[in-house]
Amino acid sequence: MMGLKQTSRMQAIVFTVKQLSKLAGVSVRTLHYYDEIGLLRPSQLGENGYRYYDDQAVLRLQQVLFYRETGLELIQIKAILDRPDFDVLTALHSHRAMLKDKISHLNYLIATVDQTMKHLSGEVEMSKKQLFKGFSPKKQEHYERVARLQYGPDIVNESARLWKSYSEKQKEAIFAEGNKVYSDLVDALKAGMAPTSATVQTILVRWHDHLHYFYEPKLEILRGLGDLYHDSPEFAANFQKLHPDLPAFLQAAIARYVDDLENAEIAQLLAEDTAKQANQ
Repeated sequence: MMGLKQTSRMQAIVFTVKQLSKLAGVSVRTLHYYDEIGLLRPSQLGENGYRYYDDQAVLRLQQVLFYRETGLELIQIKAILDRPDFDVLTALHSHRAMLKDKISHLNYLIATVDQTMKHLSGEVEMSKKQLFKGFSPKKQEHYERVARLQYGPDIVNESARLWKSYSEKQKEAIFAEGNKVYSDLVDALKAGMAPTSATVQTILVRWHDHLHYFYEPKLEILRGLGDLYHDSPEFAANFQKLHPDLPAFLQAAIARYVDDLENAEIAQLLAEDTAKQANQ
């Protein structure tokens, strides 16, 4: 296992795949898959073909799980861990800082939830801007990145380049624009409008345009975002803070929006083919 420096005097223990599975809380099949793709090789193979893992393998698995928490793909994690200059202790310091930031962010969200509950019960008055406290530009960037990882590093790299090119003032304006989109969607939901209504679909045009600040939102990405907003526990929980029904509302609205765009593209292609045939 190149690229992983031993930095801890752990007791020399060898684990079977079943023991490591139980220790780390991952399935045996997952460990087999990590072996297949070269992410976590067993330290040795027994004559019976059994996999055995030593202390160094345990540390590497811990790093894999930490990086998975950040939303990285397995291939990206492998590239990081296989670097000759990768150091466990340095990585742990980085993980610790990230987790402390996450704790601070969650505490901030909890405070926003508490204030919103008081607002709804009439104890305090909150502006719409205050309703979105805790949904920082940094967190929004993370959410969009999670949704895009499955579409390849090129999109992720381009998005990072775009975001870094903006000034702090521009980032604040972009985030405020995004908040307004979701605020308007919540208002439409509260007003009893259907996800497929013309008003909601018009708001989604603005949502689509807003995504261009981060990357080129292809149709498959848009549909994936709709599913992510509903299916991801983290996304769903945050949208439910705005309205309990918002995740399902967004999924249905976005699905209709993408269907209409796809139908329009098909109609355009058919029209172009018809025109070509007519000119032949």
